[in-house]
Formats: sequence, structure tokens, C-alpha cells
Amino acid sequence: MKRYLCLLLCLLLAACASNPRLKEVRSLADDAPKLAAFSDLSQRFRDTYQREQPYLGSAAAQREEVIDRKRRDAYPDFIALHSAASIYLRALGALAGGDAFEYGDQVKQLAEGIKAWPETGLSDRHVNAYSGLVRLLLRASMGRSQDQAVQAMLREGYEPLQGTLDAMHTLLRYFNKNHDNEQRIVLGMLEVEIPYADAPRDRLLAALARAHQQEKVREYRLLGLRHTLAAQHIDAMRERHAALYQGLDPQPSATLQGAQP
Repeated sequence: MKRYLCLLLCLLLAACASNPRLKEVRSLADDAPKLAAFSDLSQRFRDTYQREQPYLGSAAAQREEVIDRKRRDAYPDFIALHSAASIYLRALGALAGGDAFEYGDQVKQLAEGIKAWPETGLSDRHVNAYSGLVRLLLRASMGRSQDQAVQAMLREGYEPLQGTLDAMHTLLRYFNKNHDNEQRIVLGMLEVEIPYADAPRDRLLAALARAHQQEKVREYRLLGLRHTLAAQHIDAMRERHAALYQGLDPQPSATLQGAQP
């Protein structure tokens, strides 16, 4: 009997390992760390004023200081979006692999909710999607059995995750616009001021300023590429998640269920 049970268990494990849907779910979950670029760019967005300040006049500095406070207030909500999406994907991957994933405490920290920041494009629709994803994770963290898990979590999490990823994509566009504005401020100031340091007695200062200008040009070019790559990763995640959802087994209709003896 023990040999038969072991053989049955091996067959079940082999079936799970060869299930294309489960393999694709695990693959999707394995790519969740690629979303970390969103957190890095959110932090850079939060710290914009610190980088701009040396290049600003007094009036511009006062205006930017007000905006800086708004950025810092919004930053925790941006990070919460990334956390909810990442936890969902990790939980989904663990369930597809037949593993337990303890994430209840992490989700409880997200349950306070976020709010809309209209100037960034983060709307009430995105807030609702985030809230739906957190509610799903709270339910799942309270002991959903693994035999229900993967398809049910894909089905219930489809719209909330898609909306959360859309929020992250929308914010990345806003971060990129902010990046372009910072670039204009910093490089514009250097372009204006460097010629005034070109006198013979200021030769060393001018050389240092030009070297600094070149470094900033490279920095902004690389940051522009990072924004593009981060957006591409989110787009790919949305498409793969949508494909998994569209490939789910059809649910029995209520009529057929009621007709069964």
C-alpha cells in the first residue's frame, strides 16, 4: 500500500510539474522582481528636490519645496502599489508550485489603503483596483486550500492586478515627465552659467563644470532608458497575466449546477 501511495504521489507531482498553466504561472511569478525598478524610480521621484536644489534660484526653490512635500506624502502610496502586486505574484507562484507562502503580516500593512493623486494620474479607479487586490490577499492569507488556489486566484485577481499594474504604468509616465523637467532645470542652468566661468583665471572651475555637465547628461540619458525598460516590464507582466486569465477553464453555469442531482 505504501508503494502504491508513493507511486500515486509521484504521478500527481509529475502531472503538476508538466501542467503548462502552472509552469507559466511560476514563470510569471519568477519575473516579479523586475517590478522592483518601479520602487527605485519612485524613490528617485521622491528625492527630486534634493537633486534640483543646488541649481535653483530662490523663488524656484520655494516653489519646488512645496511640491517636494507633496511628493513625499504620495511616496508611501506608490510603494504600496508595488508591494501589493509583488505579494500577489509571489503568492500565486507559491500556490502553483504547491508551496505555502506566509504573507499575512505583509498584507495587513497594506490594508490601510492608499488615496488618489490626480496630478500624477493615480485615479480613484487605480485606488479601487489596489483595494480589491489587498482584499483578495487578505482572504487568501486566511487559509485558502491549495486545491482551489491557482485558478481561483487568477480569476479573482485579474482585474485588481491589471488595475494596479496600470496605476504603476501611469505613474511611470509621470515620473518620466518629472525626470525631463529636472533635466531641463539642471542642464539649462549649466548651459547658461558655464560660459561665465570661461575666463582664464577660472579655467579649472570651467573644466570641472564641463565634466559635471557631461556626467549629468549621461545620468539623465540612462535614467530615461530605465523608465522605458520599467514600463516595458510592466506591459509584459500585464500581457502574460491576461493570457493566463483568458486560458482559464470555463466555470460551470449556475443553471447546470442547479440541474445536477
